Amino acid sequence: MASIKKRGNNWQVRVSYKDETGKFRTKSQAGFKTKREAQLFANEYEIKADNGELKSKRPPLFADYFWEWYETYKESSIRNRTVGTYVYAHKVLKQFLPNARIDEMDRRAYQKFIKDFGKHRAKSTVAKLNSLYHASVKDAVYDGVIQKDFIEKSVLVYDKDKTWDIEYLSEKETKQLVDYLMKTRNPHYTSKYMIITALFTGMRPGEIGGLTWENINKNFNTISVNQSWSESAKDFEDLKNDASQRTIRTDKWLLDLISELPHEDKQYRVFANQFKTIPTSNAVNKVLRAAMKELGINRKGFHFHSCRHTHVAYLLSHGVDLYAISKRLGHSDITVTSRVYSYLIDEYKQKTDDKIITALSDLKPENFSNDFAQTLHKAR
Repeated sequence: MASIKKRGNNWQVRVSYKDETGKFRTKSQAGFKTKREAQLFANEYEIKADNGELKSKRPPLFADYFWEWYETYKESSIRNRTVGTYVYAHKVLKQFLPNARIDEMDRRAYQKFIKDFGKHRAKSTVAKLNSLYHASVKDAVYDGVIQKDFIEKSVLVYDKDKTWDIEYLSEKETKQLVDYLMKTRNPHYTSKYMIITALFTGMRPGEIGGLTWENINKNFNTISVNQSWSESAKDFEDLKNDASQRTIRTDKWLLDLISELPHEDKQYRVFANQFKTIPTSNAVNKVLRAAMKELGINRKGFHFHSCRHTHVAYLLSHGVDLYAISKRLGHSDITVTSRVYSYLIDEYKQKTDDKIITALSDLKPENFSNDFAQTLHKAR
């Protein structure tokens, strides 16, 4: 029995059949240009299965399975900038587990791999690759390639010295930076405008690069986020997830500032510079570092994306609800916001606790006396 589905611009086939032992197996193949091509492949495969031409194969190497899984389930749906992460994850498996078959892997073997790989790497790197491997293994269990999920309950191992807390600017430093960027801005060079936009909206760098004039609504003082900009493909691409599609309220002055930029780009891109290109993250970082150096602000790990973190820190310091911040950032779930910004949340917890105690104190009876409590204590 075959299942044919369209994924992106291509078609994918999944054929279910019984091998010579009578056990059900599946074969997935993606990348067909037309539905007819996919159907022909399915028909041919089913005929081979009926004729007993398909021999059961030993499960592949973990690295090979991971790459086949990527090509089948992920390649047609991920953004260009994400491809490199999967390529790197595959390279790591080939380096650390070159001869490990997926059916031979167990929790002990995987934990040893994580220990060896993570001891010289940052937590974010280990966590990201672990999540990709886990997703592929879950599908391997679902497809009957292996019997158990050997990654479940694994413990991440990483180098704490390479794992930094989120870098952000203080309120004073943010004001200094904004003032400097405003005084030195030039509409023909859009990097400084992009930095200011990031500080005041919390948008991702790619989302800022993907803005068009149609996304700017000066009647309601909003910015609509519905696409991103790919530096590698030099073209628009889909957002990170469905939750990323959102409308952000902002100050009128920010939209007036953005409106200083030329409106001559053929693609209506807001931040296209005089060379008709969107500045890369490296280019924006160069401008940002120069500005911070001029102001004497020393933040070794601060970069363009850190403006998003600064936006969150500022909102938290002013008591803005975490749910509202999560929606503004375009996170799929408030738990994502809590996890990513746990360091900042803990930092501002003391301020929040003080506000809670102050608020609850208003409920205290006006004529409260602890005389009764003292009398009771003496009686004991």
